[in-house]
Amino acid sequence: MTVHSEEGEEKAPARRRSRRYIPNLAEFYFKPTCDWTIDEARALYEASDRASDDLELNTVFYEDCIRGMRKIPEGSIDLVIADPPFGIDFDGKSSVYNRDERLVIEDYEEVNGSYTDFTKRWISELPRALKADGSVYIFSGWTNLEPVLRGAREAGLTALNHIVWHYPFGVFTKRRFVSSHYHVLLLVMDSRTYFFNKIEHYPEDVWPIKRKYRVGEVKNSTKLPIEVVRRCIDFSSKPGDLVLDPFMGNGTTAIAAKSSWRHFIGYEINERLKPVIDSEVSSVAPGECYTPYATRLPTIEELAEAYPNAYREYMRREKEEKR
Repeated sequence: MTVHSEEGEEKAPARRRSRRYIPNLAEFYFKPTCDWTIDEARALYEASDRASDDLELNTVFYEDCIRGMRKIPEGSIDLVIADPPFGIDFDGKSSVYNRDERLVIEDYEEVNGSYTDFTKRWISELPRALKADGSVYIFSGWTNLEPVLRGAREAGLTALNHIVWHYPFGVFTKRRFVSSHYHVLLLVMDSRTYFFNKIEHYPEDVWPIKRKYRVGEVKNSTKLPIEVVRRCIDFSSKPGDLVLDPFMGNGTTAIAAKSSWRHFIGYEINERLKPVIDSEVSSVAPGECYTPYATRLPTIEELAEAYPNAYREYMRREKEEKR
């Protein structure tokens, strides 16, 4: 049957749902877009290591990232994770950060001159180095978010998501709200062909992940939780892929990549961090934290407890399929 609108145009009849919608039922059927066994992930990692003769993998170079990235062969990088300097005259030693200054490594460098110009220059190096299906995650505080957005736009990168990483506490304030979040921009080379592995049924753009403080350990002035970095790696790369961090800091991206069967390269201008980075990276074995994504999903028993109505419908349909 053809349905006509008031203007006389023909319209196809609306389709009826074959089955009624049951909230949360899709959780029981969800599977990651891509998944690999441990052996498959290891094989991809080892194969890509042998195939990269023109690039020194799993290395941190102690030089300016803009100069360094110009040496990367075109189309070599699968994923970029960048936590650039704050641009707010920060050294991580102020008493408001509740840190022992003796454990904060010296020579953290802030941006000299225009933060906008600096941001534009380092982001402009990314498109040439990235593969066509590559992605970029950039961490930014709210004070310099506009220069990052502008730099990405002028470089030809497309903003796919504006993620908020929420941590449970921030620096105390007297006359304004406490800032307890970071912005995380997900940018892609091509909005039609980028790689994205949906490993959760309902991945939201607010990530509530606590900051973890390792009391008594020497560290850089800033350090991202490894859980935040692993989340970027899991959703936007495959085992064997190459992850670039232009501002390596404590080496968190290198650790997350190596322990997840990914390769890494990075740049760090502060050579005093070399002993810390070397120690951190050597403390993990390739792939030691990797597990197939399907094993990380809630079990049927857990879903049944959380969504009893959906579970009853799921079981009914399963019995129906077996008839």
